[in-house]
Amino acid sequence: QVQLVESGGGSVQAGGSLKLSCAASGVTYSSTFMGWFRQAPGKEREGVASIDRGGRTTYADSVKGRFAISQDNAKNTLYLQMNSLTPEDTAIYYCAAASGWIPYGYESLRPSRYGYWGQGTQVTVSS
Repeated sequence: QVQLVESGGGSVQAGGSLKLSCAASGVTYSSTFMGWFRQAPGKEREGVASIDRGGRTTYADSVKGRFAISQDNAKNTLYLQMNSLTPEDTAIYYCAAASGWIPYGYESLRPSRYGYWGQGTQVTVSS
């Protein structure tokens, strides 16, 4: 059974940083395409960043240069380092995993490409 558990969310002032973690179990981590997504109130879920089995990364334009996705295969853990946060980054952040093939690039930021989801962690950025 696949389980994804996010942690590290919280409240921070604009300009601050947070690091999210996602502990994965039941997944052969190194063989899975992983991603971070977010959903703000009243908005659709959107892709933030993804990483493939080889470590190649893709970022949404809105977070390029501010966020960094990484993975520790030994610990079966996915990370999202978020810097220079703005109130527009306020959302519930979700970790997701896919067992099937996903094309590298912006297609890997589509939520419909992922079959496994965590419960989410709230990130609130105040101005």
